Amino acid sequence: MDQKHRDILRSNRIHLVMNLKPSELYDRLIEGGIFSQDMIDEIKSSGTRRDQARQLLCDLETRGRRAFPCFIQCLRDTGQQDLAGLLLGGEPASPPPIRPLVQPPVRPLAPLTPAVRPVLQPLPVSSPFDDSHAKDIAPLCPRQRPSTTPSPSPEGEYTRPRRTRKDNQSYKMDASPCGHCLIINNVKFEPNTDLKNRKGSDIDCDKLEKRFKSLNFIVTVKTNLKYKQIRHHLAELSKKDHSLFDCCVVIILSHGTEVSHNRFPGAVHGVDGPAVPVQFITNYLNGQHCPTLQGKPKLFFIQACGGDQTDTGFEVSPDEVTPGVGGAGDEMDAMPMSSSSDSLSTSDELDARATLPTPSDILVSYSTSPGFVSWRDPLSGSWYVEILDRILGEHAVTDDLVTMLMMVNNEVSQNSAKGLYKQMPGNFNFLRKFLYFQTQSQRQTSA
Repeated sequence: MDQKHRDILRSNRIHLVMNLKPSELYDRLIEGGIFSQDMIDEIKSSGTRRDQARQLLCDLETRGRRAFPCFIQCLRDTGQQDLAGLLLGGEPASPPPIRPLVQPPVRPLAPLTPAVRPVLQPLPVSSPFDDSHAKDIAPLCPRQRPSTTPSPSPEGEYTRPRRTRKDNQSYKMDASPCGHCLIINNVKFEPNTDLKNRKGSDIDCDKLEKRFKSLNFIVTVKTNLKYKQIRHHLAELSKKDHSLFDCCVVIILSHGTEVSHNRFPGAVHGVDGPAVPVQFITNYLNGQHCPTLQGKPKLFFIQACGGDQTDTGFEVSPDEVTPGVGGAGDEMDAMPMSSSSDSLSTSDELDARATLPTPSDILVSYSTSPGFVSWRDPLSGSWYVEILDRILGEHAVTDDLVTMLMMVNNEVSQNSAKGLYKQMPGNFNFLRKFLYFQTQSQRQTSA
């Protein structure tokens, strides 16, 4: 879609979301070749009429140059000429004038009488060396703060204790097994996609499979999935009964790209080329579409590019950074972006909810920033997965997930690809509580 048409849609987004009737457009958009039936089904599953309108407008920007004129024609054909006129240069109907509030008459204030100030008696002054009144005065003791210096153990070594878990501040994570973990590992891409095979991804997959099994998850690995197969396996996962479990994890290792969005950026490619937006991936497990996971943490780890931009970083003092492990042979998991995203998220309006917000209890951890490439070593795997696996192994006993992801961000940011390019992971965190994984040592202690 041309940038001018994209700007028109964005500048009128609020009015469109409030007034658009998306259900009347679906058949015509399919007939015009703008959307496939699968894509329309995804839009329908996004929720209320406003949610569907919002999702339709976001996806429309990714559907090429014919999308805007076809959308205009569909509006006309379905009796929504006012919206078509708005997008072609008209103005939305002006809201009714707001009547000014009638102010009650102001009563004159009574004259002020001078306030009678109390007579202040001076306190007796004594020398700091005069202790004659010390017995009558309570000593002022400053509050003692807990020492941050660790006390040595009897053996002379300090082991940092696991943070005290409070039931109202931490997720319940003691079910055995803890939950399902689905890993989608796309390595070999079809020749007509112009996507290179992802050498080293099997190394990432093996590490994460072993790691999440050690954290007491039921791990399922799916390899080289096409677009429809990715959606199929996510739908299957959402239909499972998670009542006896405390958590659910989805890990996707693939090529990625940037797409328009209103909540979670990025998309991951099937081996046949088309990309599934991360926003759709999270929708399968949200509180609306997977009732047995309501109130439970849903974790998504995405090893894929967020776009095709490379980051050369900026200069810092030598004591702020340690040498990284990146090498000259590192590859990127990128595809040219299908559309640009002006911000990390776009909010059209505030919708009051009587229950928990739909994206609550979701965390999406990205290997790189939106719009930028993600680096992978063909021999040792991706930077992000290598460091994530090690941090989980070293710190899951003592630290919560968000703290560990901050450690991952720090270490990955210090790597350099080909001596020049940088990478900055990040996460979109909608968790409401601390999350502590189960570890083998804790299970053995409690057994």
